[in-house]
Parts: sequence; structure tokens; C-alpha cells
Amino acid sequence: MVGTIPVPADDPIDAGAVGRWMAGHMPGLTGPVTLSKFKGGQSNPTYRVDTPGKSYVLRRQPFGKLLPSAHAVDREYKVIAGLHPTGFPVPAPFGLCEDPGVIGSMFYIMELVEGRNLWDGSLPGMTPEGRRAIYEAMVDTLAALHNTDPVAAGLGDYGKPGNYFERQVARWTKQYRASETEHMPEVEALIAWLPSTLPEQTRTSIVHGDYRIDNMIFAADAPRVIAVLDWELSTLGDPLADFSYFLMNWVTQPEGRSGVMGLAGPETGIPTIEDMVSRYCAATGRDGVPDLNWYFAYNLFRLTGIVQGIKKRIVDGTASSAQAAKTAERVGGLAAAAWGFAVKAGA
Repeated sequence: MVGTIPVPADDPIDAGAVGRWMAGHMPGLTGPVTLSKFKGGQSNPTYRVDTPGKSYVLRRQPFGKLLPSAHAVDREYKVIAGLHPTGFPVPAPFGLCEDPGVIGSMFYIMELVEGRNLWDGSLPGMTPEGRRAIYEAMVDTLAALHNTDPVAAGLGDYGKPGNYFERQVARWTKQYRASETEHMPEVEALIAWLPSTLPEQTRTSIVHGDYRIDNMIFAADAPRVIAVLDWELSTLGDPLADFSYFLMNWVTQPEGRSGVMGLAGPETGIPTIEDMVSRYCAATGRDGVPDLNWYFAYNLFRLTGIVQGIKKRIVDGTASSAQAAKTAERVGGLAAAAWGFAVKAGA
């Protein structure tokens, strides 16, 4: 998932069209433009754009028919453009093209941030002190996002009023139905249970929506987050959605990705879930967090909807990542795990 590959032969993106658009919207840019494709980015295809003077990143919508409200690269661009002037670590934005006639879909251009991509939450090869510092940087950065004033960042209208979880449960139910390929009893039970047990929302902040270790770039020489990526699911909402999603790492088996279940403690340096709660609450002025089982059930339900969407794109022939099929195999396990947490929450 790390690095780039040549643009596949069946990918119709036109490097010449990209170069012409950039030249017309980014003063000082000189061609020619060459493209390569990042291995990650299952939802919105992502490319490295190289020019003689500088390199950039292009994110576009998938070609073909899209689910309603999905693949909102224009929203990604808006939140990056709003956050960058505040000093929050996001790539610099350089332009949004909303005309699908240029390359066949909407896209935007942003800064290529050079640093470390960390995919395995167990952080193999690091010292215990190094691991702790990385996790503290992640939770501190999340707290900084949730402490950012949306209005001051020009994002006061970035989300809808009302209970965030009510909107999200309805959204992911609709997305799941739109991409459903088989009957799953656990999902049906969740669709009935979640709306009837919604927690009260006490705060509203900018939420990332997919805050995990592989959506960040770290400084090459320090435990510091220098860019948070993949804002497709961002909005204004309940910050506990982001924080509980981040805490899912501690109840997810180590799988070479973000899961660190059973690995926390002084031997590894990975902070405990209690350590993370304490640090986050101190940074955001909270006196604690509610029972997390409902939030874990919700987060896994949402992931089920996301992965079901990937599975449907495989069926339709529009999945953009070589890892898509492997990811799609997880949908049944995610649904079962979501219902397991719902049971712990009293379902």
C-alpha cells in the first residue's frame, strides 16, 4: 500500500489534460506533467503529479456511477483549504476542478508532503519511548482538530445541525442499502437498534471521519504529525465519533494495520486506552467519556457500510485499488463485530 505504481492501462486519466488545467490555474507551473498512482486510496484514486519544478498530489472521484454523497472530493478540498491557514497539519491546497469534462471527474491538487507513512499500529522496530511518542502525537493532533473553531476556519456551514449520530446512522444505512449484495442479519439488527439508542451530543467540532495511523504523514526525524490526509468523510459533528473511532485500535486484533489489541503497556510503549482517554480529555477540557460500546458498535456499522461499498464497486468493476477485493472480504466480520459491541451496550 506504500508508494506508487505506473498508472494502469485501463485508467483513462489524461496527464495532458491535468497539465493544461494546472498551468491555467497555478501560476508559475511549467510542464510537462507525468502521473503515477499511489497504491492506497481505495475510495478516491490518488496520484503523484511530477513536474520539472515540483511534485504534487491529485485526488479525484472514481469514474463511473457514484453513490449519492460519496467520493466528495470538493468537501475534502474545502476542509483542507479551511484548516491550512490555521496551522493544523494538512497539505497546502492548490486548486479544485469541479468540471468533470477536464479528466472525466472532479479532482483537486494539493501539496505532496514528504515524511513517514506508518501502516502498522504496532510500530515494529521502534523503541517503547518512540511508540509512546507517536501515539501521543496522534491523540494530541486529534485534540487540536476538535479544539479548532469551525467558524474561524471558514467551516461554520460544513455540517448540518442536529444530532450527528442520528444523521450518520441514517446516512450509512442508506449507503449500505444502495450497495447491498447479500442479506446480513447482524446489519439488519443494527439498522433497527442504533437509531433507537442514540447518545446525546454535547459538543460540535470538525470531525475527520477516518482518523487512523495510515491517514497521517509523520516527520522523518521526529514523532510529529505533519499532515492528516483523506478528509472525504469529514463534517461538523460529535468529536466523540472521531475519538471513539481512534480508540477502536485498542479493541481490534493486530493485523498489520491499526489494531493494537493486547499490545499496550510499558513493555511495548504503546499507551493504554485509559492513557489515551486521559490525555485527550485533558487537552479538550472533558471530565471523561461515556461507555464506549455503543460508539464501537456504531463505528463498526459505519465501516461495514464503507466496505460494502467497496464490495459493490468490485461487482460493478469500478474499484480503484488492488487491495479492494481483500478489503471487501472483511464485510461479514465487521458486521458481526459491530453487533457484538451492540450486545455489550445492552442490545
